[in-house]
Amino acid sequence: MSSEPLAALNRLQNALLALVEPLEEALYREQAHPQLSALGWHLGHCAFVERLWVRGELLGLEEPQADLQELYLPEHSAKTTRGERLPPAAKLCTWANKSFAETQELLRTPSSLRRPELLQADFLPNFLLQHHAQHLETMRLALIQWRLRRPCTGTRSERLGRKAWRRSEWRRLPAGRYRIGTDSRKVFDNERPPRVAELAACRLASRVVSNGDYLEFIRDGGYCSPRWWCREGWRWRERAQCTHPDNWRHHGDDWYSYGPHGAQPLSANGPLAGVNLYEARAYATWAGARLPHEYEWEAAARLGLLDDIGLAWEWCDNRFHPYPGFRAYPYARYSTPWFDGRHYVLRGSSVHSSGAIRRPSFRNFYTAEQRHICAGIRLAK
Repeated sequence: MSSEPLAALNRLQNALLALVEPLEEALYREQAHPQLSALGWHLGHCAFVERLWVRGELLGLEEPQADLQELYLPEHSAKTTRGERLPPAAKLCTWANKSFAETQELLRTPSSLRRPELLQADFLPNFLLQHHAQHLETMRLALIQWRLRRPCTGTRSERLGRKAWRRSEWRRLPAGRYRIGTDSRKVFDNERPPRVAELAACRLASRVVSNGDYLEFIRDGGYCSPRWWCREGWRWRERAQCTHPDNWRHHGDDWYSYGPHGAQPLSANGPLAGVNLYEARAYATWAGARLPHEYEWEAAARLGLLDDIGLAWEWCDNRFHPYPGFRAYPYARYSTPWFDGRHYVLRGSSVHSSGAIRRPSFRNFYTAEQRHICAGIRLAK
């Protein structure tokens, strides 16, 4: 087995520990958002998943302990109860640290394999690496939500005047047949197998929508007029009574945004984040454009037409679906439960994403109303 994925996995293991170890016990257990788990649970879950796959599935050394399954398998553990059921933080960190070290040793010198196919093309260490990267990003999002629940003091934004920000340009994606997805064995099952998509010519914005762009939509009454919103989006808007992105706050004309470390002045040229699919659609309609299909996005990204990739996840206006010839791997329920017609695709990555999931073929997916994610907008026509 090559050393590169193991070294990358070790860096993610250390990052998970480094995020949890300094936490006060209350924050370690707190559920900061209905869609997010307690921070400590993510660390325990990642350590448990390693044991499940390396010690259990790969090597057949042990069956997962029932008490760990009941806590760290999502289907057995409601998010609202996970924090209170965690062991003390110091005890969990010690166990996770030891478990991570054991994983590294077992993967470095594997023997007596129950499922040798899991090591083909270094699949299993890459699978764990990407799994942990997603959880680390989710933990960073949970910290943002925790910060949002505390009052902001002593932070003033720059004054955001109208049309003071850099503008995007339109870049043409010619009509044609484009390869979508990948045949790499190191990726998640929903990215495979590759397919050829016939695409009409279109134009995509070179840059993602900025804070200044979106503030103009707000100031123009974007949240007040149903003319910009799809029917289900306006129903959400009336029910939720939202008037700005999830991680924005303001006092009068002073706007600021939240990150994992607290409030920062809102930069006009900074990338927009914290909007759901309904808000993204409304902005696109207001701007005289639309959201891209994920195939358009991937084709344009592979051609180098898109700037700003990696600043915020980018909503695509199509549902999460299996590619023709899809085969679930390494287990049946990794992707298939989410092919339910309710989840939509996001492409790219965010400032909170690790390198393990930064690739053109990676597909993120959420339901249309979710806005706690670091998600923004790229326009298409």
